[in-house]
Amino acid sequence: PAIVEGSDGFQYVLKFRGAGQGKKALIAEIIGGELARAMGLNVPELVFMRLDISFSKAEGDEEIQDLLKFSVGMNLGLHYLSSAITYDPLVSIADPISASKVVLLDSIIKNIDRTAKNTNLLNWNNELWLIDHGASLYFHHNWDNWESHLKGAFPLIKDHVLLSRATKLSENAEFIRDVIKPEVVEEIVSAVPSEWLIDPSSSLGAEEKKKAYMTFLNTKVSNIDSLVKEAEDAK
Repeated sequence: PAIVEGSDGFQYVLKFRGAGQGKKALIAEIIGGELARAMGLNVPELVFMRLDISFSKAEGDEEIQDLLKFSVGMNLGLHYLSSAITYDPLVSIADPISASKVVLLDSIIKNIDRTAKNTNLLNWNNELWLIDHGASLYFHHNWDNWESHLKGAFPLIKDHVLLSRATKLSENAEFIRDVIKPEVVEEIVSAVPSEWLIDPSSSLGAEEKKKAYMTFLNTKVSNIDSLVKEAEDAK
């Protein structure tokens, strides 16, 4: 990603559609980030950012030039939190309610990238903020067997950086079940640009994939008690 200034004069962390896992990482970022926001967690504002071809023409580094060329069009930006510091599990603040919500969120979306080695958490203005959900929802990297993930466990929760502080799992599971209704899930998934879902290697169309995301998330929320048990057992 890169720190850029948008046409509105604000700074954003721009995530490129042409990088790494490509558009799938941006999809996971939107869904994971907006689910977190719906749960009352702090997430930087997410915005769509259109990158013009002229940026690549002005870039001298060939590798970065290629990245910019592959990213022309709609990308994703996160509002840049100036002076934020990376969450340190040894000294940083994370209250039990927030920690429990984050653990359950990451269990729902199967986020494999919130460990002590790479927390993807920030402390900003004495509050906990969540960033970078691109490594979640990994079932969408193989649409042929996405349904097999509906009932699957998430053993990697044992490595979650906030697991030891998540002492309010049951209470927050009830809260999440009440807040993340199917209509909320539909609103979040509907915000994903259809152009990001078009993939010639998959037989599923954009609307079919959106329905699959909704089915996956609604199923996980409805089975949240099993996620609580898994997290408790992991502790």
